[in-house]
Amino acid sequence: MSAAGAATAQLVSGLNTALLALLALLWLAVTAVMSLVGVGLLMAPALLRALHALAGRERERLGRWGPGVVAPEPSPTRLQPALVDPATRRELRWLVRHATLGFLLGLLGVILPISAVRDTAFPLYWKFMPRDVTATSVGYGNAHSWPAALAVAMLGVGWILIILGLGPGMARLQSRPGRLLLAAGPDTDLSLRVAELTATRAAALDAHATELRRIERSLHDGTQNRIVSVTVLLGAARRMVARDPAGADELLERAQSAAEQALAELRTVSRSILPPVLADRGLAGALSGLAANCAVPCRIDVDVPERCAASVEATAYFVVAEALTNIAKHSGAEHATVMARSRGGRLLLTVEDDGRGCADEDGGSGLTGIRRRIAAHDGTLSLASPPGGPTTLKVDLPCGA
Repeated sequence: MSAAGAATAQLVSGLNTALLALLALLWLAVTAVMSLVGVGLLMAPALLRALHALAGRERERLGRWGPGVVAPEPSPTRLQPALVDPATRRELRWLVRHATLGFLLGLLGVILPISAVRDTAFPLYWKFMPRDVTATSVGYGNAHSWPAALAVAMLGVGWILIILGLGPGMARLQSRPGRLLLAAGPDTDLSLRVAELTATRAAALDAHATELRRIERSLHDGTQNRIVSVTVLLGAARRMVARDPAGADELLERAQSAAEQALAELRTVSRSILPPVLADRGLAGALSGLAANCAVPCRIDVDVPERCAASVEATAYFVVAEALTNIAKHSGAEHATVMARSRGGRLLLTVEDDGRGCADEDGGSGLTGIRRRIAAHDGTLSLASPPGGPTTLKVDLPCGA
């Protein structure tokens, strides 16, 4: 159900850019015709700018629903260079496909849910329908009895099954031309990719240094002070054991309590480095443990048949842990959901809550740390948090080897 709902939302979002692509395609046709008398040549630069802007908007949309699409170098807006520019030619091929097939798939993403609701609920309102009005959403047939009304409802169930079975595939089919044609081609200068990898490496090093500082502070400010306290108490107890056995026994109890607290803090620090539960129970068990300890009621839905690389699982664990901590502290949510999927060598995480929203991807150290961890694996992060909620955090990571 969740996959079908996400696919429907993706199809509807693709309909927006498909409508713009259809208008751009009509504009292109008008420009081509007007070029026969020379006027279209004056319209070409504006058309090319609109084409590049629309392609950029489609890349942003695809990035919200999956791995980001790396844009090529800026394309020319003058006609003669654009005619020999490979990226512009790929954008034109995408425009034709998205304005036709993408538009039809987007319409299905809107029509199928409406038809499913209309036909499935038909037995609830068929008595109030005029007799000459078609009963089904396909515009054929009239229902004048309960068996006919139930038959319409079964048609609605069929629409639901089509959405559940074909919806994700339709969404992939709609987005495929954009991912194939709008990405930087093999002939593109690799400096863009080098710059991206340089930035992610710097983010990984910063995240590593931040993690080392956090571990050092935890050991210095917590565990070390506890151990010093144990040493002081043991020395005082040794000096008192002859003259005041009862006082020495009390100091030994305090030393034992401080030692137990130091041991607990050491375990906490060691778990923060690499949680043992990941090795013992896998990602599903580790996320279930996080959900059980979350202050907000949390539902876990994990479908990861195969193990990912240990570093990827650790990153996924810390991302979910930080996200649930932020939900408990700042969102005011009543429920949260964590979903994990393994598809095509990618690990997809979704953390959603029904809180107040307005979360800012760049506004807090927690989300900054999440972004740096993900960038270290060359993954992507997207955050949707409108005012009033819900807040949805989506993470795409390579499963690794």
